[in-house]
Amino acid sequence: MIRTFGTGSVCALLLSQGSKYATCRAAHLHNGSFDVAIVGGGIVGLASARELILRHPNLTFTLLEKENELALHQTGHNSGVIHSGIYYTPGSLKAKLCVRGAMLTYQYCQKKGVPYKKCGKLIVAVEREEIPRLKALYERGQVNNVPDLRLIDAKAIREKEPYCREWLTNKDHSKARLVIVCKGIMALDSPNTGIVDWRIVALTYGKDFQEAGGTVITDFEASDIKVAAESPAGSAEGLKYPIIIKSSQGKEVRCRFVLTCGGLYSDRLSEISGCGSEPRIVPFRGDYLVLKPEKNYLVKGNIYPVPNPRFPFLGFHFTPRMDGSIWLGPNAVLAFKREGYSLFDFDTQDFVNAISYRGLQRLVMKNIVYGMGEIYRGVFTSAQVKNLQKFIPELSTSDVLRGPSGVRALALDAEGNLVDDFVFDGGKGELGSRILHIRNAPSPAASSSMAIAEMIADELEKRFQL
Repeated sequence: MIRTFGTGSVCALLLSQGSKYATCRAAHLHNGSFDVAIVGGGIVGLASARELILRHPNLTFTLLEKENELALHQTGHNSGVIHSGIYYTPGSLKAKLCVRGAMLTYQYCQKKGVPYKKCGKLIVAVEREEIPRLKALYERGQVNNVPDLRLIDAKAIREKEPYCREWLTNKDHSKARLVIVCKGIMALDSPNTGIVDWRIVALTYGKDFQEAGGTVITDFEASDIKVAAESPAGSAEGLKYPIIIKSSQGKEVRCRFVLTCGGLYSDRLSEISGCGSEPRIVPFRGDYLVLKPEKNYLVKGNIYPVPNPRFPFLGFHFTPRMDGSIWLGPNAVLAFKREGYSLFDFDTQDFVNAISYRGLQRLVMKNIVYGMGEIYRGVFTSAQVKNLQKFIPELSTSDVLRGPSGVRALALDAEGNLVDDFVFDGGKGELGSRILHIRNAPSPAASSSMAIAEMIADELEKRFQL
């Protein structure tokens, strides 16, 4: 199922919103006092801002974003998959939020006219030792109430993905011949998995927020959050708005309560308000390949490997995009800049902050062989293609181009363990009683964004008695 925009669509409108956001910024900075300020204009911040203002239309809200546009970083640099909730521990928050989030996303896109496609996903076992893990995934998905899951055999895989098959050679190797034998042994079919442009979804959240009366302020990089020492000069409201958020350019916004959804900078936002340094955010870059357009016929839907239990967040996969392209990958390597999307992007503070952290050092030492393999596959396209050929054997190095990259915010503790759950933080004292930091919103945060927003709004209402 595909939902598309017509002429004069929301899509065209949203992608030209820069001037509108600038107008909002200029119009409201002279009177920068609000009940709630949300720091961070990615998908989690925008979904949360939307949910809060819809629940509390009589309160005033602002959303602060350091860039001149919204949703430019993790939200605008991901695979675009709507995950269905298969992988996550039954009963866990991630499982519940993903299943509900996917359902809400489809309903929202349908209502708002945001284009999406339910192209499905196959998780394919290519080795017999993967079959028990695949069956365990099926059982897990059933417990998580993921709709319409089924295990399928080699013939059914070939019906859904005709090019997931083997190339064999004659005995004398003189001539290659195609044998119609499916490469995959067994697969988990998830027809409820889909694709969408998450940046368009996020911008639509932002449009809802503004239409409900919210103020979006861009070019506002929060550099300090503190309690006001005294009332503003000439104020008749006393300390009604006791929290001051200062930007790196010296501008100020006052508010009663603060929610931060900083993504790649969530730890630093927490620290400037007096919270601890952990979990630490370490940026990992993922580099994609892209199929040449004339080879797009090789892939119909999402094709994923059976996840490695040691590295469940890694694994090369085939992902169709809403623009018709096919992304292949990604790998996962340390980024030398928190928002560094190329091999040569470098920031001294980000680099030193990462490599000096004991948690990253321990993670590297525990997984050094695998890590070197990721670096090698990132440098040599042929090494990435070799992995992908396990699923589409006809794929060759000449069929692909280097594609875009994304940076994921991985939260680590001091022992080198991935923090794979949501982390809320506030701090102590007067400031701590008025601020909530979302220090970790693990993948799939985009797929779960509307459900995460419900959870965050519930937490704010509980903490701040909104």
